[in-house]
Amino acid sequence: QVQLVESGGGLVHAGDSLRLSCAAAGRSFSNYAMAWFRQAPGKERDFVAAISTRSYTINYADSVKGRFTITRDNAKNMLYLQMNSLKPEDTAVYYCAGGRYSGRWDGPYDYWGEGTQVTVSS
Repeated sequence: QVQLVESGGGLVHAGDSLRLSCAAAGRSFSNYAMAWFRQAPGKERDFVAAISTRSYTINYADSVKGRFTITRDNAKNMLYLQMNSLKPEDTAVYYCAGGRYSGRWDGPYDYWGEGTQVTVSS
């Protein structure tokens, strides 16, 4: 089992950058595919990006391709999301998720964090 805690959210202006972090507690982090999801107010939770156990495979939602970068550091049990050129429509609660690869990068995932708020003002 693994516990996930996100950090790094905040209030920024359009065009700014933010780096989200997800700290994983547990011994199996390196065995899990990891992903970021987001949920805007009044909307369903959406897939953002995913990364395989050894970072060989990375997948992004079309809406963030070229602007967001997902990385992981298995030695530190950390997952990251570098977000550049932020837009107001990126405003959402961002969630870290992990688990055994299910055959789809957009889930399902077994473990979830509590989320961190990202707000982008225009």
